[in-house]
Amino acid sequence: MLANIVLEKFTEGGWVMWPILAAFMLALCVILDRAVWWSVLRTKIRPNLQNNAREALGTGDFTTAWNLGANTPEPFLENMREGMSHANTSMLAAMQLHATQLIEKSEARMWILSTMITLAPLLGLFGTVAGLMGSFAAIGTDQLAVTKVTGGIGEALIATASGIAIAVICLLPYNFFRKRVALLRSALERWINHSELLVKSAREHGHNLETFALQIQQAAASAEAPQD
Repeated sequence: MLANIVLEKFTEGGWVMWPILAAFMLALCVILDRAVWWSVLRTKIRPNLQNNAREALGTGDFTTAWNLGANTPEPFLENMREGMSHANTSMLAAMQLHATQLIEKSEARMWILSTMITLAPLLGLFGTVAGLMGSFAAIGTDQLAVTKVTGGIGEALIATASGIAIAVICLLPYNFFRKRVALLRSALERWINHSELLVKSAREHGHNLETFALQIQQAAASAEAPQD
């Protein structure tokens, strides 16, 4: 019953309902994609491992901190390992670059939702204009065609309502995902700054991360070297 009503209204909306439908399907795909991405990221985050890594980093136990992130896809530990491996050049810059890549992934395809929020009402407005033009054309004939006039107005209202509905449907998840991106960005900034402070504290107690980073690079070079 409901499907028949939707199909009837879709048909009454005129040809402009097809691009509106395409906009809706594209937006729905993006919403599902972002929901899955954030769900996967949430399963990867391990606060207990983060605390253990911070504690090891602050006490100068760099080997433990490094090994904590060796066998886990935890994004914050991967960020820390990236910084530790480049500590002899710039730990802060390495961690910021890695964080930027993660932020870019979190914002992927968000521009599509932003575009649909603007485009969908414009498509509905276009349908309104097209429907009213048909109504005026019917009024201009010698014999007033009431059915054509009301049909054109109905087409205009259906297209407008559909465009606004899609914009609202896109706006809510768009703002939700933007908020999640902002929270992730601030969490990464706190993580990076805290890691830098912990490394400085460890250095003051005689633990040099640069030396550990050099050992890591030498071990990686030895592993990649061809065996005789």
